[in-house]
Amino acid sequence: MSLSEHIKWNEHGLVPAIAQDWQSGDVLMMAWMNAEALELTLKEQRAIYYSRSRQALWRKGEESGNVQRLHELRLDCDGDTLLLKVEQIGGIACHTGRRSCFYQLADQQGELAVTDAVLKDPDEMYGSKA
Repeated sequence: MSLSEHIKWNEHGLVPAIAQDWQSGDVLMMAWMNAEALELTLKEQRAIYYSRSRQALWRKGEESGNVQRLHELRLDCDGDTLLLKVEQIGGIACHTGRRSCFYQLADQQGELAVTDAVLKDPDEMYGSKA
Protein backbone atom coordinates (compact mmCIF):
# COMPACT_ATOMS: atom_id res chain seq x y z
CA MET A 1 0.00 0.00 0.00
CA SER A 2 1.41 3.41 -0.95
CA LEU A 3 1.79 6.31 1.47
CA SER A 4 -1.10 8.15 -0.17
CA GLU A 5 -3.43 5.26 0.65
CA HIS A 6 -2.57 5.54 4.36
CA ILE A 7 -3.55 9.20 4.52
CA LYS A 8 -6.95 10.37 5.72
CA TRP A 9 -7.51 13.15 3.20
CA ASN A 10 -10.09 15.79 4.16
CA GLU A 11 -13.26 16.41 2.17
CA HIS A 12 -11.26 18.61 -0.25
CA GLY A 13 -8.60 15.95 -0.84
CA LEU A 14 -6.05 17.77 1.32
CA VAL A 15 -3.92 16.98 4.35
CA PRO A 16 -2.10 19.45 6.64
CA ALA A 17 1.68 19.37 6.31
CA ILE A 18 3.91 20.79 9.03
CA ALA A 19 7.42 21.84 8.03
CA GLN A 20 10.02 21.44 10.77
CA ASP A 21 13.71 22.36 10.66
CA TRP A 22 15.48 18.99 10.46
CA GLN A 23 18.36 20.10 12.71
CA SER A 24 16.89 22.46 15.32
CA GLY A 25 13.41 20.96 15.49
CA ASP A 26 11.85 24.44 15.13
CA VAL A 27 8.39 24.38 13.56
CA LEU A 28 8.59 26.59 10.49
CA MET A 29 5.14 26.56 8.94
CA MET A 30 1.99 24.63 8.12
CA ALA A 31 0.54 24.30 4.64
CA TRP A 32 -1.70 21.90 2.74
CA MET A 33 -0.86 19.07 0.37
CA ASN A 34 -2.96 17.16 -2.09
CA ALA A 35 -1.94 13.77 -3.52
CA GLU A 36 -0.05 15.37 -6.41
CA ALA A 37 1.90 17.69 -4.09
CA LEU A 38 2.83 14.73 -1.92
CA GLU A 39 3.95 12.65 -4.89
CA LEU A 40 6.07 15.50 -6.29
CA THR A 41 7.55 16.31 -2.87
CA LEU A 42 8.79 12.74 -2.56
CA LYS A 43 10.00 12.64 -6.16
CA GLU A 44 11.81 16.00 -6.13
CA GLN A 45 12.89 15.86 -2.46
CA ARG A 46 11.70 19.43 -1.91
CA ALA A 47 8.52 20.77 -0.34
CA ILE A 48 5.66 21.29 -2.75
CA TYR A 49 2.32 22.39 -1.34
CA TYR A 50 -1.20 23.05 -2.54
CA SER A 51 -2.50 26.61 -2.40
CA ARG A 52 -6.18 26.68 -1.50
CA SER A 53 -6.54 30.31 -2.57
CA ARG A 54 -4.93 29.79 -5.99
CA GLN A 55 -6.21 26.21 -6.38
CA ALA A 56 -2.76 25.22 -7.61
CA LEU A 57 0.50 23.60 -6.56
CA TRP A 58 3.32 25.81 -5.32
CA ARG A 59 6.92 24.86 -4.89
CA LYS A 60 8.16 26.43 -1.69
CA GLY A 61 10.72 29.04 -2.67
CA GLU A 62 9.79 29.31 -6.35
CA GLU A 63 9.37 33.08 -5.98
CA SER A 64 11.28 33.88 -2.79
CA GLY A 65 14.24 31.55 -3.26
CA ASN A 66 13.60 30.08 0.22
CA VAL A 67 13.37 26.44 -0.80
CA GLN A 68 12.67 23.60 1.63
CA ARG A 69 14.84 20.57 0.90
CA LEU A 70 13.18 17.41 2.22
CA HIS A 71 15.18 15.24 4.62
CA GLU A 72 12.36 13.12 6.03
CA LEU A 73 8.60 12.80 5.70
CA ARG A 74 6.45 11.27 8.46
CA LEU A 75 2.75 10.50 8.85
CA ASP A 76 1.14 10.89 12.28
CA CYS A 77 -0.59 8.06 14.14
CA ASP A 78 -4.08 9.10 12.97
CA GLY A 79 -2.99 9.36 9.34
CA ASP A 80 -4.28 12.91 9.04
CA THR A 81 -1.17 15.10 9.33
CA LEU A 82 2.21 15.05 7.61
CA LEU A 83 5.49 16.17 9.15
CA LEU A 84 8.20 17.31 6.76
CA LYS A 85 11.67 17.59 8.23
CA VAL A 86 13.34 20.09 5.95
CA GLU A 87 16.44 22.13 5.40
CA GLN A 88 15.21 25.71 5.00
CA ILE A 89 17.43 27.09 2.24
CA GLY A 90 17.64 30.88 2.60
CA GLY A 91 16.57 30.72 6.26
CA ILE A 92 13.09 32.19 5.74
CA ALA A 93 9.95 30.03 5.79
CA CYS A 94 7.27 32.70 6.32
CA HIS A 95 5.91 35.00 3.62
CA THR A 96 6.23 37.82 6.19
CA GLY A 97 10.02 37.55 5.91
CA ARG A 98 10.52 35.71 9.20
CA ARG A 99 12.24 32.37 9.83
CA SER A 100 8.99 30.79 11.06
CA CYS A 101 5.29 31.49 10.61
CA PHE A 102 4.89 30.98 14.37
CA TYR A 103 6.26 34.35 15.50
CA GLN A 104 3.32 35.49 17.66
CA LEU A 105 3.36 34.51 21.34
CA ALA A 106 0.15 34.54 23.38
CA ASP A 107 0.31 35.48 27.04
CA GLN A 108 -2.09 34.22 29.74
CA GLN A 109 -4.62 36.91 28.84
CA GLY A 110 -4.54 35.96 25.17
CA GLU A 111 -2.64 39.05 24.09
CA LEU A 112 -0.16 38.52 21.29
CA ALA A 113 3.43 39.70 21.13
CA VAL A 114 5.69 39.46 18.09
CA THR A 115 8.77 37.43 19.02
CA ASP A 116 10.74 37.19 15.77
CA ALA A 117 12.13 39.98 13.66
CA VAL A 118 11.61 40.30 9.92
CA LEU A 119 14.79 38.98 8.28
CA LYS A 120 13.95 40.12 4.76
CA ASP A 121 11.36 42.58 3.51
CA PRO A 122 8.56 40.61 1.82
CA ASP A 123 8.47 43.18 -1.02
CA GLU A 124 12.05 42.21 -1.83
CA MET A 125 11.07 38.55 -2.02
CA TYR A 126 7.71 38.82 -3.77
CA GLY A 127 7.32 42.35 -5.09
CA SER A 128 3.88 43.69 -4.21
CA LYS A 129 2.28 40.19 -3.95
CA ALA A 130 2.95 39.64 -0.20
